Amino acid sequence: MTVVRVAAIQLAVTEDTQANLAGAVRLVEAAAGQGAQIVVLPEFGNHVSWYADRDHARRMAQTLDGPFVGTLAATAAEHELYLLVNCTLAQEDGRTTGSNVLLGPDGSVLATSDKQVLMGSERDHLDPATEASPVVETPLGRIGLYSCMDGVINETPRMLAVGGAQILLNSLNSFALDEASLHVPVRAVENRVWVVAANKVGPLVPGHSIDAVATAVGVPTELLHGAGESQIVAPDGTVVARGPRTGEAVVIADIDVAEADDKRRPDGTDLLASRRPELYGAIVEAPRGRRAPAGRATLEAAVLAPREGDDVLALVREAASGGAELVVLPELAGWAHGVATPGASPQLTTEALRDALAGTTTLAVTSVVDDDRHVGLVVGAGGVVHSQPQLHTCARHAAWATRLSEGLDVIDLPWGRLAVVVGDDALYPETFRLAALQDADVVAVPFTTAAAHDLDLLLLERAAENRLNLAVASRPGTHGAGMLVPLSADFTLWSGGWQFDGVISRSEPVFSAGSVTTATLRPEQAVNRFVSRGTDVVDGRPWALADALVRPHDLAEASA
Repeated sequence: MTVVRVAAIQLAVTEDTQANLAGAVRLVEAAAGQGAQIVVLPEFGNHVSWYADRDHARRMAQTLDGPFVGTLAATAAEHELYLLVNCTLAQEDGRTTGSNVLLGPDGSVLATSDKQVLMGSERDHLDPATEASPVVETPLGRIGLYSCMDGVINETPRMLAVGGAQILLNSLNSFALDEASLHVPVRAVENRVWVVAANKVGPLVPGHSIDAVATAVGVPTELLHGAGESQIVAPDGTVVARGPRTGEAVVIADIDVAEADDKRRPDGTDLLASRRPELYGAIVEAPRGRRAPAGRATLEAAVLAPREGDDVLALVREAASGGAELVVLPELAGWAHGVATPGASPQLTTEALRDALAGTTTLAVTSVVDDDRHVGLVVGAGGVVHSQPQLHTCARHAAWATRLSEGLDVIDLPWGRLAVVVGDDALYPETFRLAALQDADVVAVPFTTAAAHDLDLLLLERAAENRLNLAVASRPGTHGAGMLVPLSADFTLWSGGWQFDGVISRSEPVFSAGSVTTATLRPEQAVNRFVSRGTDVVDGRPWALADALVRPHDLAEASA
């Protein structure tokens, strides 16, 4: 057991660089006084992240050998701790970047990483990273660095995780409430790593211009403040320490770093070893934009959560007669308790499902045993419309599901484009990214919940970071059944037309309640992927830096 005390600091930053530095030093020293060995400061610590123009941003930028970084390096050395500082840097190649600087306990610069995904106005003043972020080997563990918007989509934290990181340090400059409720903790659980995230409080724009900026971006003035809630998250998604919504704080926790080396699901599936990099090539290709037309405005959908003794076909008929055009059943709905026995016959056949849909245009989705494959099926009154074999290995189906698919397909339907994600393929962020890159509007997920946060973090983030409507079905279990996730129409900041309420990209899920749960999905909203002016959550991914996602990965070597 390697127990390390970590701290996330939240504070306000203004245009006064010297005052900002003094505040950072004071709080780092407070963390050191509580025994912290790793301390994380928020993003853009040198100057509030709003500038008149690029020249102004360049004038306010720091250098690695300048007084801002140097003073914090001396503080780290004085207290013999690792300190993550984030500030704008004036790079020698002429770029001005938002950069993380990891300082060692001797005050040396151990690593820097530039922000990869710029958000909104940052694009006007700063330049993105040209290199991937490193994983830093230290006596306390392997550390990865990322910043704010880099964690609102999955690629940057994922690159660090497949590179062997055990602790991810995230510096934030965010007014979004969904950072703390979704985007920060999901990066821990999807990668089975520790996350230490430090966010700002106080105004994120200078006081003399905050009202004008609030009007321009469509954010009420009172919400254009750092959202706080700095937090430390365990590899299972548990938030072990969290700061307040407002006010300065030093958030402290003791973490067992070795917990990040266990990547197994409850059934024994290793979530990183089971990745299939050879399938993810589209993620590192240059963006091409969405090509498919928008889907229909609305789609009535249902998810089934059959309990023991339920007549599944009757539930399908109930959903269809209630107006659902898409009905998603749990994986292996034809087998008792979702457990398929090689050679055994299912209790529910594809033919029976087809007959239950007779006279309707409703489509039903579940999965079946197809010899040595686990296959998702889309079934209508005329029979099977689409089949999608599982992409990734799954320990609980290992006795029979030995042949995997070589790709994910998306099909056109009258109401939009549908992808089927089969069973535990839902645990891999890459699967949904592939669906988004094929212009899917809706993803049906016949699934089995098996761990905390399968729904409220893992799958909810898949909708948010890809702008996909989800219909997830599972048998009821300790960790819930299914959910429907309709995309919101209010999404793009700086676009006008909606009143920002503090949440940017977290859709409101409709969790399964009873055997049949229905909701209205919004296929046409999948075409809007711009979270802010110029920032596309799909095409804005750091594709040119993401080779680590498609390289064969030797976990033993990465952990050595």
